[in-house]
Amino acid sequence: MNPTLAAPDEDPFLWLEEIDGAASVDWVSVQNATTLQRFGGTTTQADADALAAIMDRPDNIPFITRRGEAIYNFWRDADHVRGLWRRTSLASFRTETPDWQTVLDVDAFAEAEGQDWVFHGAAVLPGSNDLAILRLSRGGGDAVALREFDLRTCAFVADGFSLPDAKGGVSWLDRDTLLLSSAWGDGMATTSGYARTVRLWCRGENAAAAKVIFETTADRMAVGGDVDRDDPAFGLILTEQTDFFNGTTWLADRHGARSKLDLPSDAGFSWQRGWLVVRPRTAWVLGGVTHPPGCVLGISREKFFAGDRDFSVLFTPGARRTSDRFSWVDGRLLLAVRDDLQSRHQVFTPSDAGWSAADLPGLPEIGVVTVGRLDEDEDESDGTLLATAQDPLTPMRLLLTTIDGAAPQILKSAPTAFDASGLIVTRHEAISGDGERIPYTQIGPATSDGNAPVHLYGYGGFEVTMEPVYRSAIGKLWLERGGTAVIAHLRGGGEFGPAWHTAGIREGKARTHDDFAAIAADLVARGVTAPSRIAAEGGSNGGILITNMLARYPDRFGALFCTIPLVDMRRYSKLLAGASWIAEYGDPDLPEDWAFLQHISAYHTVAANPGAPPILLATTRRDDRVHPGHARKMAAKLQQMHMPAWFYELESGGHGYGKTNAERAFFTALGYNFLRKSIGWA
Repeated sequence: MNPTLAAPDEDPFLWLEEIDGAASVDWVSVQNATTLQRFGGTTTQADADALAAIMDRPDNIPFITRRGEAIYNFWRDADHVRGLWRRTSLASFRTETPDWQTVLDVDAFAEAEGQDWVFHGAAVLPGSNDLAILRLSRGGGDAVALREFDLRTCAFVADGFSLPDAKGGVSWLDRDTLLLSSAWGDGMATTSGYARTVRLWCRGENAAAAKVIFETTADRMAVGGDVDRDDPAFGLILTEQTDFFNGTTWLADRHGARSKLDLPSDAGFSWQRGWLVVRPRTAWVLGGVTHPPGCVLGISREKFFAGDRDFSVLFTPGARRTSDRFSWVDGRLLLAVRDDLQSRHQVFTPSDAGWSAADLPGLPEIGVVTVGRLDEDEDESDGTLLATAQDPLTPMRLLLTTIDGAAPQILKSAPTAFDASGLIVTRHEAISGDGERIPYTQIGPATSDGNAPVHLYGYGGFEVTMEPVYRSAIGKLWLERGGTAVIAHLRGGGEFGPAWHTAGIREGKARTHDDFAAIAADLVARGVTAPSRIAAEGGSNGGILITNMLARYPDRFGALFCTIPLVDMRRYSKLLAGASWIAEYGDPDLPEDWAFLQHISAYHTVAANPGAPPILLATTRRDDRVHPGHARKMAAKLQQMHMPAWFYELESGGHGYGKTNAERAFFTALGYNFLRKSIGWA
């Protein structure tokens, strides 16, 4: 059945890439009806209702950010399915019943305009914090319309800044000027679908006439513009993103003068109040000294621009010790460290005499702790920090502390979502095909009869870390019923720094899949379960992972749930944002890259196997990041090969499981009911 490795471009299912084509929509309707008839009964609806009730609880934690004196939160519940953007004071937020003021009722707004609006945040004018550019998505996709909004009157600005749907956004240069980095307009998009230009957009001006002050070629990934409030002489930061991991940055002014930053193209960096920090992703040689990938270096910004490269070493990574997050808070550097997946946070204070370091004290000693600024704008921070703490069996707590290390205070605690009685969390390691030790976190009963129903989740890409956090859905629909859940920490992720990631990209992506299969085998070898009782789930980049389990390791699994997936590695770079991921996967148009890519394109390699584990491929029609055609075509091919394959597609939801709590709850409940039935654990 084409496409095959011998005929990779002979694709009889190309018509399913027509997102709203009549034939493809009819096909989706039939598929949805078949899947819902088989797996969408009363049990699934009851599970969906239970999950939605958890998501809609009035005592869930409202996540906040401060702009000026106001604390802002975006909130969804059963009565506000699209959500409320609201605000209060910090003093009021500390109480059990904060006095919230509605800034925008998205449900009412969507109804008034007759549009499927989904709120995607706002760019607020720094300093005065009285104007905002709202980002509004139709159906939940990445493309957004931009609308100016008055935060004093809680109303849209008549004849204010407004732009139709496109990928990209804006930054405020001043009250009447925006830096527009948007793909909107003829010739303004890269082949990845992102902004090709940065424009200077003045109030009252048609955006189409806005002056282009920076641009790149269409084959680059994107450009972006921001404002440097530390440097009034230049004032602008312009970035050309050449691919997902590399870019070049310039300091500039609005008249065209530019100065290129002399930093590695793959480095992350930030500065504040005259101090610069840099984290290179590959080795960086300076003055005969080789700084390893993932280190963090600091220097005076003035000295750096004068040519000095005598950096202070703030963090040195180890084999399983990494730092991938840092931020400035009131002139000091907050550095997050993971030491063998355990969280630590350090504060660095720069001075001409050197950088002093101290651990941030008082944080809970629990599985996953994150810390960040309370203030949206780093230049407005007074040193106040928010922290969250959780583990797979302990609901999240939200704490307030300061960069000075004030004793943390609990602001809010999330309610318990499932009964964790008798469950424990353990850490294990599997040996992958090349001998690498691959860690995984197991949550479940302390003992097993060797037949445990196991839910195994993995991702393994883009240096994203899978952290062992509290997951309400898996807890309610799997653990509470006596099952076991496993989180895989695969190469390609960020668990142990840049080297862990780069081991699982391009030619090494197949290693990521070997890692996942090794964990499945280790669960059996340890006497936890049997292959037929392992239900695996993965989404997006994890879609390649799950379909490769079907193609390469079908005997190690009982069922597969593949969501919003990337699958067809021959055409992925031609579909929506696909070209932006070439640095992660390789370029299928280059013979030398297709030589390794073809072996992880399950759409081409899967062989007819009626005894293969059942698979449910699920996506959303309005996913404008990963094309829904990936899931559609894979399901169609498998069905024509008489494989046990099912398909489900939401009409909206973007690159996720839906745009409302109810949609997300049903999507998840349907998938988990499919998995349970398929492994004989209904």
